[in-house]
Amino acid sequence: MNAKRDPLFDLSGQVALITGGASGLGFQMAETMAEHGASVVLLDADGPGLEVVVASLARAGAAVEGHRVDVTEADAVRSAIDRAAAMHGRLDIVFANAGINAGPGIVRPEGQLDAVDFDQWHKVMAINLTGAMLTLQAAARHMKARRRGRIILTSSIAGLQAQAQLGYAYAASKAGVAAITRLAALELAPFNVMVNAIAPGPFMTNISGGRLKQPEIAEMLGRIVPIGRVAQPNEVRGLALLLASPACSFITGTVIPIDGGIMAG
Repeated sequence: MNAKRDPLFDLSGQVALITGGASGLGFQMAETMAEHGASVVLLDADGPGLEVVVASLARAGAAVEGHRVDVTEADAVRSAIDRAAAMHGRLDIVFANAGINAGPGIVRPEGQLDAVDFDQWHKVMAINLTGAMLTLQAAARHMKARRRGRIILTSSIAGLQAQAQLGYAYAASKAGVAAITRLAALELAPFNVMVNAIAPGPFMTNISGGRLKQPEIAEMLGRIVPIGRVAQPNEVRGLALLLASPACSFITGTVIPIDGGIMAG
């Protein structure tokens, strides 16, 4: 992880914190930050998964640590972020990435209005939206003080455009993430803190219980993607690096789809 780096994408000496970093897109973000020189702090509710990922990144030469944190617990989120900033003396990059799916969309009867499960609704909102807001809030406090930083949230194209395959709670939570991204970008711009969001389309991760890894599901979803396929998790890396890097010096308040062209239709 010590190869010569382009200064536009060099994160040497920086500290990057990723929530939901034990799997899926969060792991890809973490690995990318480490490969470009950052020390990495991973937060995730999945303790065993976190241990595996931390060990894997450490073997590859990364400066990495992991902490089991539930992003719905306000005190735990604030404490973890405050501790990371204090231990490293800085906090440069934060990915508010932790999230869960909300079950079936309106293409199935159990995903339609009359069947909305409000216990599930509140759980999804707590993790996807409130968890993102708590992470954003805690990160911003440190970055404002230093007058620099990058905060990247994970939204979804389901928060920007109706996606019948995804549930009401997921769509609402991710639309909320897009909204707080834009508001925070306005508030933090005078402090040179850039706030942006990544809005993935269908990626082959475990967020839907691994359903996208089933060939028939992947093939079905691939038919609605103009590029003609579901994305691999590592295809988020370029966008994640751009938004975390010095190259993002004049990009803020954006919610960028990474969806194979779905939003273009």
